[in-house]
Amino acid sequence: MTRPSRISRAHILSQLKLAARKGDRVALALATEQMKMWAYSPRYWEKYLDLLAHPLARLIDLTVIKQGEKIARQKGWVKRKRAPSPPSRTRPASRPRRPRPPAARAASPTQPSLFPDLGA
Repeated sequence: MTRPSRISRAHILSQLKLAARKGDRVALALATEQMKMWAYSPRYWEKYLDLLAHPLARLIDLTVIKQGEKIARQKGWVKRKRAPSPPSRTRPASRPRRPRPPAARAASPTQPSLFPDLGA
């Protein structure tokens, strides 16, 4: 009896977990190929974006497939940039800086004598 050819979210995630736990390259390759099939087919975009809720699947998308953000943008699901928050009234305004005192300078600009007793 052969396995059904349908790809499920649970099957992809189980392969990703196996690859992460045991370093199984075959499981990683299978999961990546199945994810690519979902990512490149408009028919499965919604399933693919649902799959990206899992951190391992998101990691594969960010490093290998790179389609999640593109699909979301095409469907109009991109989050808008957050507006900067208004300044809070509870925080006091920053106080002005105090001027720094001038740096101490050397007393004489010449090099000290190695033989002070000989005096010139």
